[in-house]
Amino acid sequence: MSTVTSERQGRVLIVRIEREERRNAINRETAEGIETALNLLEDDPELWVGIITGTPTVFCAGTDIRERADLRMPRGGEYGVIRRQRNKPLIAAVEGYALGGGFEIALACDLIVASRTAQFGLPETRRGLVATSGALFRAPRALPVNVARELLITGRTLDPERALNLGVVNTLTEPGKALDEALVMASEICESSPTSVSLSLKSVNALYTEDDIRGWTVTDTARDTILQSPDITEGLDAFANRRTPNWSGLSPQ
Repeated sequence: MSTVTSERQGRVLIVRIEREERRNAINRETAEGIETALNLLEDDPELWVGIITGTPTVFCAGTDIRERADLRMPRGGEYGVIRRQRNKPLIAAVEGYALGGGFEIALACDLIVASRTAQFGLPETRRGLVATSGALFRAPRALPVNVARELLITGRTLDPERALNLGVVNTLTEPGKALDEALVMASEICESSPTSVSLSLKSVNALYTEDDIRGWTVTDTARDTILQSPDITEGLDAFANRRTPNWSGLSPQ
């Protein structure tokens, strides 16, 4: 059974991550499925808007670190979506947890619809890691910088009401209704000229092109440094064995 499914509803493509037994964590198969679906969205002129969602209880728990696979795709980068150069709007419809790379998928979208069950978080530092799929610069862009720091260094989660008030979530719904509301938003987008929508998105995104280049540079530096730290081995082992990590506190040489 595929871990990613897609469904057309008129000019809208719904992309579902369906790996609930692993909290929709992304493995190689899932990343390839997202890549294929979003390639279809970009290449089919009959499709104007995309929605990416999970299952009714969870959006995505990020990378499946148990597999440690290469999750960079040819067109979309990490998970098939994180570095994608898109011409069409993409909406995240979030139910339940959007953690680590799951939150980074949502941050890579143009709009976020969340239900009252949603929880957003960046727990990488609790595992001896750093966020490597855009959150180091997209979180401070989408949120007040102190809130971004809070998420990045404490492991706390952001509840949907606070996320709405801070502006990272566009619309808040009752449980189980995030996809329905995302479809309403998508239908409203489809009432506009697709050329106008595309040009509007490109113009907004162009404002951040240089920031993105710097953001990926500092992200790559942080990733390369943490890979040399003993804390990454300790953090992953503690996570796998469900124990409290014993951090060395030693900086990489």
